[in-house]
Amino acid sequence: MERHEIEIFLTLAEELHFGRTAERAGVSQSRVSQTLAKLERRIGVKLFERNSRRVALTTIGEQLRAGIEPAHRRIQEEVARATAAGRGITGMLRVGFSGAFTGDLILQVADVFSARHPGTELQIQQVQMSDPYGPLRSGDVDLQVTELPMDEPDLTVGPVLISQPRALLLPSAHSFARHASVSLEDLAEMTLLTVAGSVPAQWREHHFPRQTPTGRPIPQGQAIVHWEDVLSLVLAGKGVCPVAAAGARYYSRPGLAFVPFRDASPIEYALVWPSARETARVRAFAQISREFTESRGGSSAVLDLI
Repeated sequence: MERHEIEIFLTLAEELHFGRTAERAGVSQSRVSQTLAKLERRIGVKLFERNSRRVALTTIGEQLRAGIEPAHRRIQEEVARATAAGRGITGMLRVGFSGAFTGDLILQVADVFSARHPGTELQIQQVQMSDPYGPLRSGDVDLQVTELPMDEPDLTVGPVLISQPRALLLPSAHSFARHASVSLEDLAEMTLLTVAGSVPAQWREHHFPRQTPTGRPIPQGQAIVHWEDVLSLVLAGKGVCPVAAAGARYYSRPGLAFVPFRDASPIEYALVWPSARETARVRAFAQISREFTESRGGSSAVLDLI
C-alpha cells in the first residue's frame, strides 16, 4: 500500500463518511472512492460495506485496520520527532498560568502539543498574582497565560486565548449580592481588595482601580499575594474583588457570590514570553494554542468547552 492509500483508508475507517474523509485528507470525494476501489481490487475483497445510509468496516477491513494502524502511528511519531528535532522543538518547556480555568486550557493545549512534538517535556505551574512577570524574567517559566493589559518592553504578547466578562466576587451576605448586576460606580460603596508585590501600575489600575469612572474614590482593602487569599478575605467580609465570570465555575462555595458587571470591559488572557528568549518551542506552543482556541469558537467561547 502506498502512503496516501494508507492514510485515506485509516481516515475513512475512523470517520465512516466519505465527505469528511475527503476534507481531512485534502482530496476530492471521488478520489477517496477511487482509492478505496483500487485497494479492494488489489486485495480481492470488500473493506467497507456502504449504502446511502451508512458506511461500515467489513471483518477483513477491521483486520487490516488493526494490522496497519499501530505501524502508521509509529511512523508518524518518528517523523514528528525528527521534524521537531530539526526545528529545535525538543527539550523542556515550562508554561505558567494564573488561575484554575486558564490552567485547564493550558493542560488541554499541552496534550495537543505533546502529541505533535513528542520530543518535548512540558512543565505546567501556577504564577502568583503578586509577581506576574517575575518567573518569566527569572527563567522559571518560558511563557505563560496572563491577564492583559501589558506594556513591558522586554516581553512579547502573543495570541489572546480567553476573553471573559467581568464579575464582582463578594460575600453572599453583602447587600449588592442580591443585585442582578453591579456598576463600576458601585465600587465607591465597598472596600476593594488590592494586590501586593511588584505589579505594574497600569495593570493594577485596570483590575483594581482607586477611583470610579466619574472620579469617586474607592476604599482600598488588604493587599493580596496569592489568589487563594482572595477567597478567604472575601468570605471573612474584608472586601470585594473583580474577577473573571468563569471563576464562579471553579470557586463557588457557600458564603460567596459572583455578580456580573454591566459596564466593565472583559478580562483578556494572552500568552506572554520574554522577547530575548523566544524559541521554536515557544512559537510552536503559541501557534497550537491559537489553533486550539480558534477550533473551539474563539477566545470568548473556549471556556464553554473546558
